[in-house]
Amino acid sequence: MSETALLEQVTAEILRDDAARREPASGASSAPDDAWAPALWRTLEAAGLPLVGVPEARGGAGGGWPEIAAVLRSLGRFPAPVPLAETAALAGWLLAEAGLPVPSGPLTVAPTRFGESIDLELTTYGWRLHGQAARVPWASQAGMIVVLARRGRGHAVATVPLKACRVESGVNLAGEPRDTLTFRNVRLPADAARSVSPGWDHLLARGALARSVQMVGALERVLELTVEYVQARTQFGRSLGRFQAVQHELARLAGETVAAAAAVDGAVRAASRGDGAMEMAAAKVRAGEAASTGARIAHQLHGAIGFTHEHQLHRLTTRLWSWRDEFGAEREWAARLGRFAAAAGPASYWDWFTRDTIMRSKA
Repeated sequence: MSETALLEQVTAEILRDDAARREPASGASSAPDDAWAPALWRTLEAAGLPLVGVPEARGGAGGGWPEIAAVLRSLGRFPAPVPLAETAALAGWLLAEAGLPVPSGPLTVAPTRFGESIDLELTTYGWRLHGQAARVPWASQAGMIVVLARRGRGHAVATVPLKACRVESGVNLAGEPRDTLTFRNVRLPADAARSVSPGWDHLLARGALARSVQMVGALERVLELTVEYVQARTQFGRSLGRFQAVQHELARLAGETVAAAAAVDGAVRAASRGDGAMEMAAAKVRAGEAASTGARIAHQLHGAIGFTHEHQLHRLTTRLWSWRDEFGAEREWAARLGRFAAAAGPASYWDWFTRDTIMRSKA
């Protein structure tokens, strides 16, 4: 078993056990608490998972996108109320890029949406931060906000305590915290910020890939649950899975899942090479489309039971619907993908379009 496969298995076992503990008892009317799971976070920290992808020289567990994707794919299959994706794939990366220490505890990043900007300036009293970021994931539960801010013509990373921000609480469809943060002349000490090369496009692309990996994991689990259900459920004396119309929809669900996984796997390979902007955009578009179609098919085949609190399906599909819009929706990434293609020009378009295949053939 490869190291990434082992990492994915370990993560899945931890998350599966936690999900089983938090599932409501038979006949209960309430869903598992999706607000925050501190006991699970301590377990994940003990296993070193929030630091996967952070260089060992910075106190992390090391690894790159293949290792991050292994963790996040399991997180998609067994979604848990913890900011593991935000801490491992985004906040830790930003802090390492800036040469800042990575604090313990849950972290998140801001901004997470196209068009938002936060400004940082150096005064005689230290750094001063001002701006606003909407729908920041898990902000209300994070011990520290890692902010990528504009500083003059460049960018800088700042670590901001949650208590220094004004927080307007919000949630996504799955009940996960998505809070609006206002930084109103927030003063920070001199060692709380440093200039950094990556800009907002880099952060949003990484966030988009992280959500795409999670969506693939969720789709794979949705497919498993749907196959199990139509095989067990009988109608007119035979299982639903034996009806041709049901088989057709299952094939569509499987096809969407495989197509999204292929796009995401290609983006992970490209990101590991350091040149994955186009592949990350394509992965977010394809995973978002698959999330929409896959969730619809799964609920259609499950019927009303898929929406009940006792069933797992809605915990996956509500996240699929939410994650497809986070760090840029399909429309935004499709527009960027079109600009990538236009920039390649007619002479180079085919080489650009097939470059992942070319890279794999040379490996």
